[in-house]
Amino acid sequence: MSTMDASPETNTGFKRVRVIDHISRMVRRQPLGTGGAIVIILMVFMAVFAEVIAPYDPEANSFEHMLVAPSLEFLLGTDQFGRDLFSRIVYGARTALFVGFACALVGAFGGLILGVASAYFGGWFDLIMQRIIDVFMAFPLIIMALAIVSIFGTGTDKVIIAITIPFVPRCARVVRSSALAIREMPYVDAARSIGYGHMRIIMKHIAPNVLAPFLIMLTAFLGEAILLEASLSYLGMGVQEPTPAWGLMLQGGAEEYAESAPWVPIWPGLAITIAVFGFNLFGDAVRDILDPKLRTR
Repeated sequence: MSTMDASPETNTGFKRVRVIDHISRMVRRQPLGTGGAIVIILMVFMAVFAEVIAPYDPEANSFEHMLVAPSLEFLLGTDQFGRDLFSRIVYGARTALFVGFACALVGAFGGLILGVASAYFGGWFDLIMQRIIDVFMAFPLIIMALAIVSIFGTGTDKVIIAITIPFVPRCARVVRSSALAIREMPYVDAARSIGYGHMRIIMKHIAPNVLAPFLIMLTAFLGEAILLEASLSYLGMGVQEPTPAWGLMLQGGAEEYAESAPWVPIWPGLAITIAVFGFNLFGDAVRDILDPKLRTR
């Protein structure tokens, strides 16, 4: 029986088998990347269904239950204001993912546009753009983010701006290096010779061929953005109370309650570690899959 004669149920079965085969192959070849993907999926699940998972209001104070140790009533204990730590960890995943994805997507797409434009047009535009990028890349990410926050102020939206701006030149530099090689390819010269405009050449021939480094940078930025947001919130220059955020939870209990109530700093610190570790593992797997030099048979 030919494929065209197969019933819809049979085609659906074939597709399901192929999907399962792809998943099992990824688990075998990229076990660490699969672990990172599981962490990301769990974070997304917590963020989406936070209202269902969290047993208490993450912003509600209860002075009758201050610094209660982990128990059946409070799974991870409570903080110095009597707020349930488990509920704040769950809602903190929403804050971390919102900031992480917003910064990574805007920063990576901004870098993609600048990097491709700089490589394609070249000349004085490329020279000026690369000197500006050099200035931004001369500063570490956290220093640049702190400087921007000090200008714009604190708050979730300001944190996103502060983290996004340093991401743009870093992605632009990586994308530009790939776009420079693609610009000299014969099919780009052929497109010019038949009268294609600049925008059509960029969108059809150059941008699609730099997606591999772009996706690698995007996944790398996700973990970095979560870590930077936690760092800024810990320093008091990021997300502000009473918004549940992991770095903000550390700011309130890392030093003062490290010995008397160790569960206060341990759980948010562990959440940050697992989240960043998961995104880094997944980013390494994406790099191995997309980079032909790193592929294993």
